[in-house]
Amino acid sequence: MKSLAPKTLPKQFVSFQIQFMFVIILVLVVSFEATAFASSVTRKDVGEDVPESVALLKWKASLDNQSQSLLSSWVAGSNHCKWIGIGCNKASRIAHIDLESYSLRGVLSDLNFSSFPHLLSLELFNNSLYGSIPSNIGSLRRLTYLSLTANHLSGTIPSEIGQLSNLKILYINRNQLGGSIPQEIGLLNSLIEFGAYSNNLIGSIPPSIGNLSRLTILYIYYNKLSGSIPLEIGQMGSIIAISLAGNNLTGSIPTSIGNLSTLTTLYIFDNKLSGSIPPEVGQLGSLIDLELSENNLTGSIPASIGNLSSLTFLYLRQNQLYGSIPPEVGLLRSLIDLLLGVNNLNGPIPNSFGNLNLLQNLYLDDNKLTGYIPPGFKNITNLKDFVIDLNKLTGPLPENICFGGLLTKLTAHGNNLTGPIPKSVKNCCSLNRVRLDRNQLSGNISEDFGIYPNLSYMDLSHNNFYGELSRQWGMCHNLTSLKISNNNISGEIPPELVEATQLSILDLSSNHLVGEIPMKFGSSVSLFNLWLNDNQLSGNIPQEIGSLNNLRTLNLAANNLNGSIPGELGDCLKLLNLNLSNNRFAKGIPSELGNLHGLEIFDLSHNFLLGKIPPQIGALNRLETLNLSNNQLSGPIPSSFIDMLSLISVDISYNQLEGPLPDMRAFQKAPFEVLKGNKGLCGNATGLKACLQQGVSKEKGKKGVLLIVLPILGFLLLSLMVLGYFMTFRKKKRTIKNKPRQVNNENLFTIWSYDGKMVYENIIEATENFSDKHCVGKGAYGTVYRAAFPNGQVVAVKKLHASSDGDMDNRKGFTSEINTLTKIRHHNIVKLYGFCSHSRHSFLVYEFMEGGSIGKVLTTEDEAVELDWIKRVNVVKGVANALSYMHHDSSPPIIHRDISSKNVLFDSEYTAHISDFGTARFVKPNTSNWTSFAGTFGYAAPELAYTMEVNAKCDVYSFGVLTLELIMGKHPGDLLSSLSSSSSSSSSTSSAAKGILLKDVLDQRLPPPRNQVTEQLVVVSKLAFACLQSNPLSRPTMRQVAMKVSDQRPSVHSQLPSIHSQFYLITLGELFDLN
Repeated sequence: MKSLAPKTLPKQFVSFQIQFMFVIILVLVVSFEATAFASSVTRKDVGEDVPESVALLKWKASLDNQSQSLLSSWVAGSNHCKWIGIGCNKASRIAHIDLESYSLRGVLSDLNFSSFPHLLSLELFNNSLYGSIPSNIGSLRRLTYLSLTANHLSGTIPSEIGQLSNLKILYINRNQLGGSIPQEIGLLNSLIEFGAYSNNLIGSIPPSIGNLSRLTILYIYYNKLSGSIPLEIGQMGSIIAISLAGNNLTGSIPTSIGNLSTLTTLYIFDNKLSGSIPPEVGQLGSLIDLELSENNLTGSIPASIGNLSSLTFLYLRQNQLYGSIPPEVGLLRSLIDLLLGVNNLNGPIPNSFGNLNLLQNLYLDDNKLTGYIPPGFKNITNLKDFVIDLNKLTGPLPENICFGGLLTKLTAHGNNLTGPIPKSVKNCCSLNRVRLDRNQLSGNISEDFGIYPNLSYMDLSHNNFYGELSRQWGMCHNLTSLKISNNNISGEIPPELVEATQLSILDLSSNHLVGEIPMKFGSSVSLFNLWLNDNQLSGNIPQEIGSLNNLRTLNLAANNLNGSIPGELGDCLKLLNLNLSNNRFAKGIPSELGNLHGLEIFDLSHNFLLGKIPPQIGALNRLETLNLSNNQLSGPIPSSFIDMLSLISVDISYNQLEGPLPDMRAFQKAPFEVLKGNKGLCGNATGLKACLQQGVSKEKGKKGVLLIVLPILGFLLLSLMVLGYFMTFRKKKRTIKNKPRQVNNENLFTIWSYDGKMVYENIIEATENFSDKHCVGKGAYGTVYRAAFPNGQVVAVKKLHASSDGDMDNRKGFTSEINTLTKIRHHNIVKLYGFCSHSRHSFLVYEFMEGGSIGKVLTTEDEAVELDWIKRVNVVKGVANALSYMHHDSSPPIIHRDISSKNVLFDSEYTAHISDFGTARFVKPNTSNWTSFAGTFGYAAPELAYTMEVNAKCDVYSFGVLTLELIMGKHPGDLLSSLSSSSSSSSSTSSAAKGILLKDVLDQRLPPPRNQVTEQLVVVSKLAFACLQSNPLSRPTMRQVAMKVSDQRPSVHSQLPSIHSQFYLITLGELFDLN
């Protein structure tokens, strides 16, 4: 075993060992010093003296406090390679900056890009950066990746961006960048992907873009680009996806596009392209998705499109294509979506469509297609949406239309289809929306339909269905609308319908239904519109109907209903249209119906009603149409009718009414036909005798009585005159004594039903002598204050602006407002309580509107959301009714001249009230109606640029602007400008608007409209555009607008697109075309 003890070494070896150790120590010392030197150099490279870190710290200091706190690791003197969001190369130089989604707020101009010569990637996606892109960004010569997407950048794209010769990825999407795309973009020879969508870019697409031979992605959609698509786009040999959608591009699709053999996606929808689809499109052998919808393309669909064997999505919707559909489309066996609707295509649907066995969505609606639906459709088992409405198709529906069990939408309305419902539809549980109305379909409705758990909309109206209603409809628990009117349905209404708890629209009118109205209907609390008219229903109206507190329309006309009208109907407080005409109702009109303060149409004609008209009916101050004709009503017309300020049309003929007509236009201007057949009516209306004045003797036998009574009356009259003179003298003496010294005979103060002096003092006190803290708004000639009186009453006080020179315009506006508001009364016009004209203060006292103006509400997020679609439609109705009253029911007519969002005010219930009549004018016949300009720019009619004639059509135009503002949630200035500029060009306004979907201009802060509100919004939008016609003579009158906007039920012959196509597909162009 070896010893582990150390051995003794020779002296020579020890001397060598010492020398060796010395050398080692020396080397280590030198190495340590070298290391220390290198370390100090490294620290200097990464420390605060290096330009990169200095530039970053300077930029950090320019950001807001919250942003700086997020970059807390950025500290001077520390290793910047370890800072958050920073990546370095091996030489410790910054190569990557990645600050995605850090919510940084600041500007890029404070970041010195020239300090980063080694930067390869800059990622600033999803921050809150604003300002412009600095031009020195061009100094980042090594940059390969740049993303500034989803910020708030403005200004233009700097031309220096063309100096980034190594750039491969450039994303500047979703900002507010303006200006044009610089020509220098074509210098980026390495660019692979370019995205600049959702900005405000203008100008044309630069032809130099064709130089980008390596480009695979080009996304510049949703901007304001104009001009034509450059021919050079066909030179991009590597391109895979192009999206130019949502711009203002014109001209034709260049034929050079056929050179793009690698292209898989081509989006050019929502532009203004014209001309035909070039046959060269058929050369795009790799194409998967082709979307050219919403343009002005004409001509026929090229047969060469059948060469696109990989095509999965083909959208040519909403153009002006004509001719027949080429059978070659049937060769596209990979098609999933085929949208050819809203064109002028004619001829038959090709038989070859039966080959499209992968097809899921087929839209051929709103064309001029004829003939039968090909039997080959039985092969398409994946079909989800089958939309063929508004054509001239004949024959039956395909037997196996729902063979695959996936069909959700079946709309074929407005054709000439015949035959029964396909058997596959009965068990098609996937159905969500069905519209087969306005055809000649037949069959037993009791047997043809099943239970649909997903069904929300069903319309079978205007066909030849017979049989009885199935109880199974009540098991469609998501059903919101069921319309089966104008058929041959018989039997009773099944009470089980109420089990469809979401049902809001039920239309069973114009059938042969018998029996009583089910009492269970009272539990259908979602019911919005109920039409059971024109049947053979009998019995009483169930009292339970009064529980339908969401009901807007109740039409039970033309049945055999009897008994009395239940007073419980007065509990349906949201009711707008009540029609019980042509029944056998007896007894009296229940006074509870006076509670229906929102009622606009009220028809009880052709019944056996007795007794007097209840005075409570006069409380229906929104009522526009009243028909009580052909009953047995007696007694006088209640004096309370004078408060029915919205009344336009009245018919009280063939009753036993007597006494004077109310002193209101609806009666005094009514034709004799609506008044005749009564025994004792009198008044100034045509055909009626004048009413006898009180106190006139009618019989000679009364002369003796008069001889006794007259002297006594004379003595009393003389005594009263003496007493009155004495009291007037004392009052005048006291008034002179207390009158302030500065008041003279030109001062006028009156507040009706109040002590003027007392109210004057209360107003000065309540506003603290018109202190700014009580100010709620300022107008052209006055400031509005809120004044709260000690008794709790709150009023609005508009104080005339003080003027050293006695501004005559202010004084005229003041006088005009008094003259106007003292002559009109309407529930949608603000009430004037009084006024004061004084050398010190001149002011008007109004009803206070606590809701503020439309403009204020729309610019306040929470209030704008509270102002939902129903409220907005009601605002439009209110303003329309008020203007109709001013233009047509006031004598002489009144023109407001300044209808705008700041001059329409809300009360606490969001009821609209027109205010600020300072610019209003009476329009008197046979006199000059010319005046100086008045109004608010953006609302004033265009003709006021060359004429100063006051006429009602100026108000109509302003109303149109205001209506659009309510719909859009903002002033429609940009939209109106684009429509105006387009209408002045060679293309029509309709064409210019055709690419804009109505749903896209709606206020996006609100959820999409549903049910009846959707149709009302389309009506309102259509009327708004009618009011905005450039030719005043083409605009409707406000009476026409008011009557149309108040019509709750669409006409069965209506051509409104909301009735014949889905709401989300309606364009502004369609609305223009309907005007």
